[in-house]
Amino acid sequence: PTAPPRRPGLWLGVEWDNPARGKHDGSHEGIVYFKCRHPTGGSFVRPNKVNFGVDFLTAVNNRYVLEDGPEEDGKEQPVTIGNKPVETIGFDSVIKQQSQLSKLQEVSLRNCVVSCAGDKGAIAKACPNIRRVDLSRNLLSSWDEVLSIADQLKHLEVLNLSENKLHFPSVSPSLAGTFPALKVLVLNRTGITWAEVLRCAPGWPVLEELYLKSNDISISERPADVLQTVKLLDLSSNPLIDENQLFLIAHLPRLEQLILSDVGISSLHFPDAGTGCKTSMFPSLQYLVVNDNQISQWSFINELDKLQSLRALSCVRNPLTEGGSGPQTTRQFIIAKIGQLKTLNKCEILPEERRGAELDYRKAFGNEWKKAGGHQDPDKNRPNEEFLAAHPRYQSLCLKYGAPEDGELKTRQPFLLKNQLLTLKIKYPNQVDQKVTEKQLPDSMTIQKVKGLLSRLLKVPVSELLLSYESPKMPGREIELENDQQSLQFYSVENGDYLLVRW
Repeated sequence: PTAPPRRPGLWLGVEWDNPARGKHDGSHEGIVYFKCRHPTGGSFVRPNKVNFGVDFLTAVNNRYVLEDGPEEDGKEQPVTIGNKPVETIGFDSVIKQQSQLSKLQEVSLRNCVVSCAGDKGAIAKACPNIRRVDLSRNLLSSWDEVLSIADQLKHLEVLNLSENKLHFPSVSPSLAGTFPALKVLVLNRTGITWAEVLRCAPGWPVLEELYLKSNDISISERPADVLQTVKLLDLSSNPLIDENQLFLIAHLPRLEQLILSDVGISSLHFPDAGTGCKTSMFPSLQYLVVNDNQISQWSFINELDKLQSLRALSCVRNPLTEGGSGPQTTRQFIIAKIGQLKTLNKCEILPEERRGAELDYRKAFGNEWKKAGGHQDPDKNRPNEEFLAAHPRYQSLCLKYGAPEDGELKTRQPFLLKNQLLTLKIKYPNQVDQKVTEKQLPDSMTIQKVKGLLSRLLKVPVSELLLSYESPKMPGREIELENDQQSLQFYSVENGDYLLVRW
């Protein structure tokens, strides 16, 4: 811009990635020299303080061309041109470097001040086999420049453009500028809008993973005939996104993973599916991440049971999971509420854990179920709509394990007391002379500590003890207590059960 008054000479207007470094919005003494996204994001700087960056190939050469060691310097190579032998010095080094670049398949140019594609066709000639490129945190300023690089890399499968403040086209780029093999595209912190995503998306015909973290994105329209191949979509740290916007992407046919961490979401409801039914939305969604949000109601978890393909959920650092009932109880409730879940917070749900969680959940809300009209007699079992809305799977758990009996419901205390004592009968199947004994143990006691106690009683080394248990409710079935770090409560051991000890 023209020099600000009293400061003669040439000045450049810059906008900082971090607005705290700037001083103004691009104006000085009432004159607007340039515009900034942030009111304090701009500064005037002298041209000699500015690095305008390098082209793609220069950055590749700087990073990946290895210089020959001193023993190879000056080595003479006889080359015949026509009939005349010609002596060359360092000729093999040039051939070696060219060969080296042409073999490159993976390139990381993060923070290498790349600003442009460079001479037309130079990238295709020097390194045509590149498949993965990290161009994050560079000086690329326009999508057209990205296209100029990508056009020369026909095998490109993975491209990371995060932290480049890119200017995206206001009309759809011509399909000449496409990424025919691109499967993974990372556009975190690029300033892209949802409309720009949809505008550029026709150029990504086989894209499988799209990362759009921290862009202040608001989903403004349905993807029509684009993003149909996407399996993973990361919309984390876009605080403008709400549940109604999610419905606009709910029919992407292949979407298997949706990452919604730190978007501030608190509620979710699938209006097309009633209690106990499956929604037609997100038909392929297998893995949902909703960490670091404002989820505080169990109704959110109830709704997730409506997702027909959901198998894995990550839901940490939410008011619901940080609440007072304790992480183990919260985990059990989530497992019980989402019947098809196989993994919770990256930890596999084994069949025994599911069984224990569902039995505990069934018992914990048995009294509410009875008050709401639940009954052991199937003909009289009519819990009200309010209860069924709060506990959509309760009836199916009663079918699976039988309705809770009055005797069970009186002993609701174990669920509330951290250290409930269990009276267990101890049997020794391999020791004919050992009589059945009775012992009271806290349900929070780990299998390791139970083994330690038995080891002292029986004078048998801990390492030789094998524990399992039987329940009168499941005659003939023996359940191994195989994880020393878990508690008796984890395995759903209850009063009156038999503890089987072998060595």
